[in-house]
Amino acid sequence: MKGKLFPACLPAGRLIGKRRYFVKFIKLWVPVAAWAGGIFFFSSIPDLKSGLEYDFLLRKIAHITEYFVFTFLLYRAFSGSFKMNSLRLFMYPAVLALLYAVSDEIHQYFVLGRSCSIQDVLIDGIGIIGFCILIRIKKGCPCSIK
Repeated sequence: MKGKLFPACLPAGRLIGKRRYFVKFIKLWVPVAAWAGGIFFFSSIPDLKSGLEYDFLLRKIAHITEYFVFTFLLYRAFSGSFKMNSLRLFMYPAVLALLYAVSDEIHQYFVLGRSCSIQDVLIDGIGIIGFCILIRIKKGCPCSIK
């Protein structure tokens, strides 16, 4: 029993399958959780102004980039974890990223020195839509619901 990840009563093939599934799950979903945690962490910092004259533009580009990457990580995790049609595979990561953007702004409402802004959600949406456009160009139109 020492050092075993799964019960010894499982057949060897089933054990290997479960171990592979576990490793795949970790590789796909831990980056999503880590990125979401990073967004939450930076949203918890009371005042992120750098004092530079281009601070506003820099922060908005950061919003777009962080949600572009977040949507990519979600897309990667969903496509590697579930068998679903292309439209759902296209929409689930986008909707989940948008919901997280909304929850992030609500979280910022409760952080001293931060504010809740619908504009930031819309800017986050630019990153989400940007990734969706890139996927559509690369993989084609996810139009069929089969």
